[in-house]
Formats: sequence, C-alpha cells, structure tokens
Amino acid sequence: MLSDFHIHTAFVDGELLPSEIARRYSDIGFDAIAITEHVDFSNLDVLNKIKKNVRETYEIDVLVGAEITHIPPRKMDKLINKICGLDISPILVHGESLVEPVAEGTNKTALMNEDVDILAHPGHISGENAELAKENDVSLEITARGGHCYSNGHVARISKEKGCDLVVNSDGHHPNDFLSEDESIELAMGSGLSQEESFEVVCENSERLFKKFSKEV
Repeated sequence: MLSDFHIHTAFVDGELLPSEIARRYSDIGFDAIAITEHVDFSNLDVLNKIKKNVRETYEIDVLVGAEITHIPPRKMDKLINKICGLDISPILVHGESLVEPVAEGTNKTALMNEDVDILAHPGHISGENAELAKENDVSLEITARGGHCYSNGHVARISKEKGCDLVVNSDGHHPNDFLSEDESIELAMGSGLSQEESFEVVCENSERLFKKFSKEV
C-alpha cells in the first residue's frame, strides 16, 4: 500500500484543493493520503470544513488529520484533546526541526501523549524520546521537506537503534513536492535504510498506519 500522511492544502499554506491533491496522488498510484493542515487553537474550524467536504468519493482514500504546529508544550495536551473530539485522524505534531524555532520540549510532550500518531520532522531527537515513540506507538517521520530533511539520517539511525516505527511523508505544500513510490523509497534509502528496510517503511508501514487511522476516525 502506498500513502502520504502529511499534506497541506490551499486552506492554510499549500497551493491545491483536496480534490486536486487526491487526483494527482491517484494518478501516481497511491492508495491513500491524509490532509493534515497546520493548526493551533485559532483555526480548528478548518478541520471540520475540510472533513465535511471530502466525504464525496475520490479515487483514493482521503483522511483528514491535523499537524499541531508551534504550540507551547504546556498547552499541547489540551489542544490534542480538542482535536480528538472532532474525530480527526491522524494527529501529527510539528517536531523540533533544525530549521524552525520550535519550543524545546515539543518532541517529548508529543511523544508522551498516546493520541499522537506521527512526530513530523523531529530533528535531533534523543534516544530517550525515541524510546517514548516506541512505547506509545508514535511513528517518526522521514520527510522530503527542504530543511526539515536535514535530520533524516539521524532519525533513521536512532529509530533502528530503539526499534520505533518510521513513516515516509512528503510534507507536501505544492505539486512538485508530491512523491512517487520510487522517490519515497529513494528518500528512505538516502536516510541510511537498506532497500529492503525502505520498502517496508514505504509500503508495509503505510498499510498498518492506514488501518490504525481508519479505526480512529
């Protein structure tokens, strides 16, 4: 199964509407995607708006999730509870990327919350936090996003050491960001995974995660 669980639309800071994103991913052979807009306490209404309007049948499965972005760690659990009340899945947290001023403690707070599904571009995540990811079944992201991708090698290495799951996502904002199957596997291999490990992350992990997210909604 092929999927991309981290995509942004024109409703926030992307370029395309959900319908065009679904069509483009269907055309390159994907089975499922997740629209995961940046959210904080100010714009949760966008999630319901998108969710309401993607119930029509697309050629692939379209999930509506959220990427919690630049929230002070002390307020994160409260926001996650609000999002859970909207039946939104998957829930991503914008991790401590090397190229943005994300608050220290964001990774740990996210990984301690069992409702978080993916820690996006987690930067130089510690071994202790990787163990939390394994314990709470949070996938760590290998990302194609420029800048955020600088730590892919570290994320892949520490995930293998600690036994936590990885997921490959585009963090797509524009049409040129979207990944084919070959590009997804190459991205995983570029982070230091073997070809076999990359195929497992891109295809087998996608299927497991899609089943998990579908149950959560």
